[in-house]
Amino acid sequence: MPDEQLVANHYTHGGLLNAIRDGIAKMGKTIASVNIDDLAPVDEFHIGGRVATQSFLDQLDIGPSHHVLDVGCGLGGGSRFAARTYGCRMTGVDLTREYVETGNALCSWVGLSDKISLQIGNATALPHPNEAFDRAYMLHVGMNIADKELLISELHRVVRPGAKIGIYDVMRVNDGDLTFPVPWAAGPESDSVASVPTYKAALERSGFNIIAERNRRDFALEFFAQLQAKVAGANGPPPLGLHILMGSTAPIKVKNMIENISRNVIAPVEIVAEKKA
Repeated sequence: MPDEQLVANHYTHGGLLNAIRDGIAKMGKTIASVNIDDLAPVDEFHIGGRVATQSFLDQLDIGPSHHVLDVGCGLGGGSRFAARTYGCRMTGVDLTREYVETGNALCSWVGLSDKISLQIGNATALPHPNEAFDRAYMLHVGMNIADKELLISELHRVVRPGAKIGIYDVMRVNDGDLTFPVPWAAGPESDSVASVPTYKAALERSGFNIIAERNRRDFALEFFAQLQAKVAGANGPPPLGLHILMGSTAPIKVKNMIENISRNVIAPVEIVAEKKA
């Protein structure tokens, strides 16, 4: 079972905000001129990036009056996209202090601090009252959380009756050993990938009705093929990208991710559910 500190340490960079600031300068932009689309290559830390975020969140019917919870928000890329696109109010929670502090700075840079609050917190013990949110979602979060029942029961506790929630996680779809490291884990000790039926059973036991499910394996393989083609045709990495978050091990993590998905052991899967009224 991954320890909280082990997970936080895995994602901690040590100089993340400065690295992003340097990347922005290499793009010919400044803090005053950067926008959320410029930041998307570094702050959407999940398979498919911004394209996946939009396709996923559009299913939740988010409106301007909604208060939405982003569980495991990372740098808050999803929160910034949702606030701009749907006009909603966002609260994000993440274990990694550096991600939260960096994410709040990025919100300030793009003028969204009034719409978004990112907080340090644990997804299995959320610091929010019952029925505080109209919507909630997770983007590649459950792979670091062993207790899916507790995770989903907390989601159920903090959303209102009738609320939609979305989960977009890497899930196990067949038997087989995973090749490590991968973006969320250096080795098995910090990996908590679970099967699609495990998620669905936990959702149903907690009091959710499942309304949609989509395996994004083909989309993921196409995404990685395009990513590799861009890298092959470029002179080094782009100014902003996930290589900043993953560091020197980024190429091997991406290679292993592609291998694990290609062998059909894991796949990114979306599940949308609704809390029973």
